[in-house]
Amino acid sequence: VRGFYDFLVEDQLRERNPVRRGQAGRRGKQPRRGLVGVAHKAPWIPDEHAWGRILEAATSDTLRNRLMLCLAYDGALRREELVSLRIGDFEPAWSLIHVRAETTKSQRARTVAFGATSAQLLVVYLRQRTDTFGKVDGALFLSTSRRNLGAGVGASAWSKAVTAIAGRAQVPELSTHTLRHLRLTDLARAGWDIDEIAQYAGHRDLSTTLTYLHLSGRELAAKFHAASASLHADQERRLAALASMW
Repeated sequence: VRGFYDFLVEDQLRERNPVRRGQAGRRGKQPRRGLVGVAHKAPWIPDEHAWGRILEAATSDTLRNRLMLCLAYDGALRREELVSLRIGDFEPAWSLIHVRAETTKSQRARTVAFGATSAQLLVVYLRQRTDTFGKVDGALFLSTSRRNLGAGVGASAWSKAVTAIAGRAQVPELSTHTLRHLRLTDLARAGWDIDEIAQYAGHRDLSTTLTYLHLSGRELAAKFHAASASLHADQERRLAALASMW
């Protein structure tokens, strides 16, 4: 039932989920058990093979949707943050996006970056957008459907676009949040520390950011390689005895 109401909230058919959730007891609050226990699973992120299929499937999509996918990944943007982007939020000279506080879950503004591919797609899309709508400001992503022509793209429309990409790629696990999960995990793998990742993601609680450090396997891999190097050196010393028998 809770999952069903989550679905309704996501599609903006309800404002809130009436099924009570538990509370962890943070910030001095008493822990409270929810009506139904929740299994805390690690976020799914695509491996290289699945990511390649996703990108290949996206190549046949519209220019707007390809740009949205790239920006969602580059900026680790939530769905609502992505569709709320305005042209004035961009600082192209520095490849930066200023995410406005009112569009974020934490109500905190932050600045994220975008890469070379996003920059190229952005230039072409802005030219196409101007030719189609004649607008030079306002919401970045505009609808081309006859029903909502020229209106800002909504969150549900982006969800449907991602679902379509997932179907073509045969990766049913793909969601709008997957791009954010993958980006933050990649930053952890690249050596960013927990505070840097939290700032980029807009996390209030560092325990959330720890998830991506665990997903990256960075600390485990470092310990494994250190242990392997130590064991290898020890075994080499032992094997050296065989060479002394010449």
